[in-house]
Amino acid sequence: MTALCALAGAAMAKDPTYIGGVHVVRGSGDDADMARGTVFLDENRNAQFDEGERGLPNVLVSNGREVVLSAEDGSYELPVYDDMNLMITKPAGYATPLSADMVPQFAYIHKEAGSPELRFGGLEPTGPLPEAVNFPLIEDEVGSEFNCLIFGDAQAYTNREIGYVRDTAGQMLATANLSETECLIFVGDVMGDDLTLYPRFQSIIAVGQTPQYFVGGNHDIDFDAAEDKDSFDTFRRAWGPEYYSFEIGDVHFVSLDNVRYPCNGVDTHDFCAMDARTTYNGMVTDRQLEWLANTLENVPEDKLIVLSAHIPFQTFTDNTAAKHQTDNLDALVAILGDRPVVTLAGHTHTTENIEKGEYFGGWEAATNVGPAPFHHIIAGALSGSWWAGDLNAQGVPHATQRLGSPRGYYELAFNGADYVESFRTFHTHADDQFHASFNTPRFRDWADRLLSYRALYDREFDQTPPVVRRDLGDMLMLTTDDLAEGTWLTVNVWSGSASSVVTASVNGGEAMEAERTQSGTGEEKLEGVEYADPLALAIQSTQGSIAARSVDGGDETAGFTTWQGTSWTGQANPFQGWMLTDNSSHLWRLDMPTDLPVGIHTVEITVTDRHDRVFRDTIAFEVVEELPNLEWQAEFWE
Repeated sequence: MTALCALAGAAMAKDPTYIGGVHVVRGSGDDADMARGTVFLDENRNAQFDEGERGLPNVLVSNGREVVLSAEDGSYELPVYDDMNLMITKPAGYATPLSADMVPQFAYIHKEAGSPELRFGGLEPTGPLPEAVNFPLIEDEVGSEFNCLIFGDAQAYTNREIGYVRDTAGQMLATANLSETECLIFVGDVMGDDLTLYPRFQSIIAVGQTPQYFVGGNHDIDFDAAEDKDSFDTFRRAWGPEYYSFEIGDVHFVSLDNVRYPCNGVDTHDFCAMDARTTYNGMVTDRQLEWLANTLENVPEDKLIVLSAHIPFQTFTDNTAAKHQTDNLDALVAILGDRPVVTLAGHTHTTENIEKGEYFGGWEAATNVGPAPFHHIIAGALSGSWWAGDLNAQGVPHATQRLGSPRGYYELAFNGADYVESFRTFHTHADDQFHASFNTPRFRDWADRLLSYRALYDREFDQTPPVVRRDLGDMLMLTTDDLAEGTWLTVNVWSGSASSVVTASVNGGEAMEAERTQSGTGEEKLEGVEYADPLALAIQSTQGSIAARSVDGGDETAGFTTWQGTSWTGQANPFQGWMLTDNSSHLWRLDMPTDLPVGIHTVEITVTDRHDRVFRDTIAFEVVEELPNLEWQAEFWE
């Protein structure tokens, strides 16, 4: 079966047949300063407010700043300003119409003159405000138990990389049982700068037949926009408002835009200076904060808030960087107060499961907040490390992520206001939640040479590396000297958190508890060979495909391309230094016994997560007096 045929057999989730849009009644309204319309129950499902259809009261309606409740007859009125999103918060128990590509239709974008001239088109002029903007809903009683899938950075730069989206997320959505899945949430960098690729992406993700909600990322912006107010116009045309909210069950979902572009001359950071390169900053605008405060006034204090944005609110990966965190996080914290909150983000191409109260150096200076004010999940990247690396068994780049996790996504399972988060990969069993390897003196010598080389040749690909993967030798063969000089088991728990417990039992003996390499108690990031993930670093160290040449293609088809057209050709080089896993917030370490005899041994690893779920795996390894004489083997075959 071809990939496209497989996509056609997508599992049916919910009712994907309610196709339509917001009902816009053209013509000049009586008052150009006020927007009016009705939220109504669309009994004949034609997305038109027909005679006899009843209005729905107490639905939140907003212009992106003020928020009102629809009246008893479903009517509303709101002040008008140019370049606004007129939208509703979909209430629990109801569904909005969907586009043919499964994007919920809950907003009318008003931009009278349209976008300035933009490369990707932006928004066409909407002209004067319509006479009425009516919002259709149908009944959709989901209940309090459901799940949502969370995807970070698909970030495809080319049509070939869109093919990788098809072969991972598309394949999964086409074949998975999504009967309990009520939403797909994409936390930004849906695309990698080329916004003409949106339609193909839409058609692939639509096979899931599940409503999909999008957050804009710093690679979804119109880079030729001179002001932040225009920078997401092409995104808005494709997906809808850049910030909004909706409800399912007992959960209030909020999506924010925390990518200010350009920030130059607006924010006070050095990288935002007028004479600096045009760039973005992680922050939430005052208008959004006002809208969020007005919205939450109508949301019960005990309702769970799921808050999504692209740039992390705080991150271990870029813990000292203001640009890559939300630098007015304190303003959000003040609005959210003591409500139950879980936040979602992407951007860093890492998985981070940050529990409330954890704290890493740099956070307070970068975000005005020290210990994490709420549970924060950085969902990893659908693209992993930007679709980089040799192909795996499924014909997709392994793209091992920066903190050592494989490519994947999160599932949030809700039960009322409670939830359980689970990290999923595309090509392993659901119970596979970690990998393990040994940090030996041999590995540390090898890794030190690799990291030193990468620091010297950060972006060049035609230098012969001092070591490649095979120079490391058999990673599961330990010498007695390795043990005597210090060898430890390293366990990378892909969604590990402060509450995770990792134990290991050697040869069936007593279980010993491993120590997390980063305590999350305010310390700086620890990095280097002693804090590295040996298995991840080995995978990232050698990309053989970049050394390949063909008679037909020559340089044109050699290697591969990742972000912004960066071409990886030349020698079999490792990932760039900042992509290598010489640090991680979800790494555990356990010193190995120094007196293990020569022979085959086993170590059983048990991981208990913060929800008391238990995951196990056993690896076999070998202890020898000395490594085999590889030179003799070469002579033998001569």
